[in-house]
Amino acid sequence: MSRFGLIFLLAAAVSLPAAEKWTPEDVLHQESAAALDLSRDGRLAVYTRSKIDREKGVSVSNIFLKHIADDFEIALTRGSDGASSPRFSPDSKRVAFLTSRKAPGAPAASGDAGAGGGSQVWLIDVRGGEPWALTKLEKGVRAFDWLDDNTLLLVAAEDSSLFELKNKERKDATNVLDDEDHASPVRLFKFEIKGSKVTRLTTNSDRITNVTVSPDGAWAVTNHNRSLAETFNQKIKPVTFLHDLKKGTSLQLFAGTKLQARNFNFTRDSKGFYFMAPFSSHDYLYNASVTRMYYYDLASARHSEVPLDWERGAGFSYDITEDGFVAILLDGARNRVARFTRSGDSWTRSWLDGEHARNIFSVTTSFDGKSLVYNYTTASTPAVWMRASLDVARIADPKPFVKTNTGWAKKNISKTEVITWTGALDEEIEGILYYPHNYEAGKKYPLVVMIHGGPHGHDADAFRESWGYPHQLMAQRGAFILKPNYHGSSGYGLKFGESISGGKYNDLEWIDVEKGVDHLIAKGLIDPKMLGVMGWSNGSIITIELTTRTNRYKAAGAGAGNVNWISDWGNAVFGDSFDSYYLGTTPMDNPDLYVRKSPLFRMDKVTTPTIIFFGTEDKQVPTEQGWQHYRALQHYGKTDVKFLLFPGEAHGLRRVAFQQRKLEEELRWFDKHLFGTLKDDNEALKKESALAAVIKVQKLNDVPEVAERATFHLGRFEVTRDQFKAFDSSYQFPAGTGHYPANGISFEKAKAYCEWLSKKTGQKFRLGTEEELGSLLAAARTENTLDAWAGYTVNPDDAGRLASLLDGLAPGALLKPVGSNPGKGDDPVYDLGGNVAEWVVTKDGHGKVLGGSADRPVDPKAQGQPRPEYIGFRVVRE
Repeated sequence: MSRFGLIFLLAAAVSLPAAEKWTPEDVLHQESAAALDLSRDGRLAVYTRSKIDREKGVSVSNIFLKHIADDFEIALTRGSDGASSPRFSPDSKRVAFLTSRKAPGAPAASGDAGAGGGSQVWLIDVRGGEPWALTKLEKGVRAFDWLDDNTLLLVAAEDSSLFELKNKERKDATNVLDDEDHASPVRLFKFEIKGSKVTRLTTNSDRITNVTVSPDGAWAVTNHNRSLAETFNQKIKPVTFLHDLKKGTSLQLFAGTKLQARNFNFTRDSKGFYFMAPFSSHDYLYNASVTRMYYYDLASARHSEVPLDWERGAGFSYDITEDGFVAILLDGARNRVARFTRSGDSWTRSWLDGEHARNIFSVTTSFDGKSLVYNYTTASTPAVWMRASLDVARIADPKPFVKTNTGWAKKNISKTEVITWTGALDEEIEGILYYPHNYEAGKKYPLVVMIHGGPHGHDADAFRESWGYPHQLMAQRGAFILKPNYHGSSGYGLKFGESISGGKYNDLEWIDVEKGVDHLIAKGLIDPKMLGVMGWSNGSIITIELTTRTNRYKAAGAGAGNVNWISDWGNAVFGDSFDSYYLGTTPMDNPDLYVRKSPLFRMDKVTTPTIIFFGTEDKQVPTEQGWQHYRALQHYGKTDVKFLLFPGEAHGLRRVAFQQRKLEEELRWFDKHLFGTLKDDNEALKKESALAAVIKVQKLNDVPEVAERATFHLGRFEVTRDQFKAFDSSYQFPAGTGHYPANGISFEKAKAYCEWLSKKTGQKFRLGTEEELGSLLAAARTENTLDAWAGYTVNPDDAGRLASLLDGLAPGALLKPVGSNPGKGDDPVYDLGGNVAEWVVTKDGHGKVLGGSADRPVDPKAQGQPRPEYIGFRVVRE
């Protein structure tokens, strides 16, 4: 095992005493790396790094350039406009990319920009400098590829027609569905960098969605969406065209077949290209399918299927080698990676061997085929991009290449395992089991079932923390998490994927989940009286179904889930195709089936407290489904229900404020109804405020209250006079000041107090170390210091002039009750920057006084000690 892998395994241990707690911000503000491209000369890599932009409140991607030889990395773009789709020029000297950044003279982003969103192509030199805008098309660029070092092929919508211009002038934003007569054609254009010349290459009346160019620049492949209704009913399929760029001709491919080609990759010698296509047994619907691989030979103008010899099909990632390709093949929760070598019209498959081979989720090969970069992760190992040599069928010498979320190495991460049980139809069901952070063998714990969407998706053995599925935050609360890959999931072959179609939808899935829960209960891991369930989209649909079938779940979180299939057929953007596939008919032909399948008409059976989430602009699972769910539970009144609507959001939440609200509301719901740990907080009380401190101080007892920090528990307040007197009955102080900090305390007395408190409570208390508290204990002008009393920033000369006045005051006269100033942190700690300075322990075991005090100015350059009557301490609990 590599040293890097060992580090992550250690970080993933079930209980590490030094591990940091997870917060919602850790989940919401994570980074991700994607869209990796390797230069043809093998020297450079470029990729996007995404994270939440705090000003915009949404995730923003920027582009990074990495030197492969020395691991040097720089950001090519910055800011909040976002950038995507970075691609090296053939000579590896420049990078083109898409961005919504406004260039001088560029048109305002058009509302009809489609997938491009008004994005334009920009260019940057790999040697450095500022990027510059190449294109200024009215409706932006949707996709592009390099033709040669000076030329790009663009996919872009035509400029506005007179009809569009008139509507714009009238401010008429009417949306006419399936308006093929007025939909802008999306065509292929050639853009020459020198001179900025744009040439239209196609005159199609449909909409091109993508373009891939051969390495020699002689050929291009495009897909065309021929029907605006295809999203709704899948009846008029997209088509594929091959463009001879030398002759200027175009040829439709695969006519008369069911092939829905996608994900094209030309061979390095430009003699043909590989592509993927879904396969389904249905006549025209592809809601559940397996992915097959094909090769198109340019010389013979014929395509042939690559025999994967793998019934579970390919994943979505593959890349080219000199003699074939490397592809990820689906294998349930994990993957397998294979190398396919072409010889004439036949291929040989070799499984790739290596320490990460079963958990690779994306792969990119170098142009010479001698190395590869891949995304490695497990459910207990945060994702990292690795670079390795490709030694025939062996992944050799892997090294970390792109790291994100490095701070997670300090977090407590659940132990996980892939488990199986017998589900519906007595077939094997697979799932991911997350262990509680505090797991101890022999004890029983709560269980939260988290159900994936789709339904034709699956939960992989991969680290996937999100606002929708917060595994670590639930495991931190002491729960097991089960993620079942129920019937209908992808990754298990066509039969399994299609098993819930044709009227069997939701006949098997909820049974799979229930049997998985029973399996864990039978193993003695789970407290059967502490079960919760949650999911988004199809995961929410199964969650809702479970609440109508059993009352054993104590809390449910339902995000964007259906309850009424009749209204879904009419209102969902793909209601016709989805419902016709899974229910096998329409409500016009079999309304009784639609009613029978709709949990809306079984809401009288629901006793599980349910929290519901929807975006107001959801067209995939229409928002009215949430209203019906809420209204029905309200009508029967048998359980608590809460309904949250997020303005302007569609099927998935984009704005981090809404993601955080959803996450925190759901955690509170489970804290209340499942874990029974919800504190009755007053929402009008700011928890770090002085008022909150006063209330806490009034409740103090002999044992100092502590707040959780990264690796220890820190005293929320300085030890008070009342608390110290419980240890030393000879300690005297004026009446009514028991909530003031204990002052005039020696280092030896402070240590003795901690030893006494440890014996009294059976818990380990001590003084904090200089290393632990050095950065926390710093004088602050907002706290009880001499600056606050003097009313200005006291310099050292004025401090000397004030000294005689302070000497004339009663000892400790400037002290205030603990917590008189606002605290710091979400779980606030008070008086870190003033009141009494505090004892800490140095590396050699001696005492040292740190922090501000009421008799000293806030002067970081000052030396000397506070007066003895302004020295106290706070405790640390291990």
